[in-house]
Amino acid sequence: MSLKVDHISKKFGENVAVEDVSFEITKPGVFAFLGTNGAGKSTSIRMILNMLSKDTGTVTWNGKPLDIIEAKVGYLSEERGLYPKYTIIEQMQYFAGLKGMDKKQTAAAIDYLFDRLKIDEYRKKKAEQLSKGNQQKVQLAAALICNPELIILDEPLSGLDPVNADLFKSIIREERDKGKYIIMSSHQMEIIEEFCEDLVLLHKGKTVLQGNLNEIKKSYGRVNLSVKADKPFLPIAEECGLRVIEDTPNGTEFKVKSEEQAAEFLRKMLDNGINVIKYDLREPSLHELFVEKCGGDNNEN
Repeated sequence: MSLKVDHISKKFGENVAVEDVSFEITKPGVFAFLGTNGAGKSTSIRMILNMLSKDTGTVTWNGKPLDIIEAKVGYLSEERGLYPKYTIIEQMQYFAGLKGMDKKQTAAAIDYLFDRLKIDEYRKKKAEQLSKGNQQKVQLAAALICNPELIILDEPLSGLDPVNADLFKSIIREERDKGKYIIMSSHQMEIIEEFCEDLVLLHKGKTVLQGNLNEIKKSYGRVNLSVKADKPFLPIAEECGLRVIEDTPNGTEFKVKSEEQAAEFLRKMLDNGINVIKYDLREPSLHELFVEKCGGDNNEN
């Protein structure tokens, strides 16, 4: 199975929301779909799901145009998608019916998901009576009720406390381990690094970074250095040509040109009798790559 998004674009008047975006998911796992606010992520997701027409391009699942009625697709949107005046059980039964599930299948799926997500006590509650976190749990249950093969999660951990965030992460791992194809969009880069091997990063509607995350990091090399010591060392760093990124109680962050430059800095500190408490030379984080590629521009479209 595979999902292929091929040169999709969308304009709203003169505003180009998405321009020539392509990617392919050829194996089960979690794929990251990232971008700044207003970069075109949600527009792209809606085009993938045929909720929004495409100006150009195609989306195929297993070589055929993706049809969310026929295909097993689960979608958790960033915005709340529940009906506030209806009970949770009524809404779950409705969503299951849209997926063509019979009463027996629906009852079994609801029992399992409500227990797994710890929301069984809210069956007869209206959506408007639930906290944001519990509404998010219900939305995840609705996304998973048909045991989908393709799952799209748009900011799945939004509004969750640490306990429920861990619960969501454990469920995402379970779905991944079942061989599901999962697209995850999030502004929490540490979550993306925890789950995703491959990614697409959008900025102003265009793809600015794409590929395997580990390979992208390796292409930059180990250029970030974190140092903590028992004596001042900034004059030595300046002598070695190191650039300070950030100075915190937990250490000083530098940008280095090469591992040789970092090694020279370490040698000179030791030669000067400085006891080095921390010396961590690493590749850039996804957060740093995001900021570099998107320039900190966070304007809404």
